[in-house]
Amino acid sequence: MSAADEFAEEKRASMERMAADASFRETSRKWFNESARLRYSYNFTWLGRPIIQYPQDIVALQEIIWATKPDLIVETGVAHGGSLVLSASLLELLGGERTVVGIDIDIREHNRAAIESHPLAHRITLVEGSSTSAAVVDKVRALALTRKRTLVILDSNHTHEHVQAELDLYSPLVPAGSYLIVMDTVIEDLPEESFPDRPWGRGNNPKTAVREFLARNRRFVVDTGLESKIAVTVAPSGYLRCIEDP
Repeated sequence: MSAADEFAEEKRASMERMAADASFRETSRKWFNESARLRYSYNFTWLGRPIIQYPQDIVALQEIIWATKPDLIVETGVAHGGSLVLSASLLELLGGERTVVGIDIDIREHNRAAIESHPLAHRITLVEGSSTSAAVVDKVRALALTRKRTLVILDSNHTHEHVQAELDLYSPLVPAGSYLIVMDTVIEDLPEESFPDRPWGRGNNPKTAVREFLARNRRFVVDTGLESKIAVTVAPSGYLRCIEDP
């Protein structure tokens, strides 16, 4: 066994131990709940832009993008643009004609100005409008037709109905070997009082939409190995690997 193979085996065994350790999983869950209460995910930036993600998910996204080498990344939800810049930075390193499309119903002017003046702006296309509107979906589909491999990240309105619509509309763009990533599925697992001023909560969130989607779409499976590896994530059961072309 080569040194690289030996290291990979050690890593695999370590991840299996973590996944099987109930005490570790419970500690991770409690820590996440407390960190969410303190808005921990708002602490970080990527190349100057607020990213509003957990470091573990940032690393997971990096691993997925580097391994799958998409030509097009579609992200619903823009906020301050940090996630778009993360994707753009990896696409820049991969080279070629690679683009990330950021869709949001309301791209605030100060965020648009900052994104469009960023050194990686040439890798980013902003689309303002509802991610489920026919005009926006048609625009993204037309762009996807010119690319070989698309990766999709859903992180906009977190209600069951909206995420379900996004899953149905954007999943056909994802080929075998790529990913459909649904953020904030953890809403289902957080205390009921966590979202007093939001239209989503337990029973009405991305995870409930993913469950319904997976029950009738066999092209995708949950990447449980990735989830076990990072241990702390906003997207439990949300990293969906495509195993079959449309």
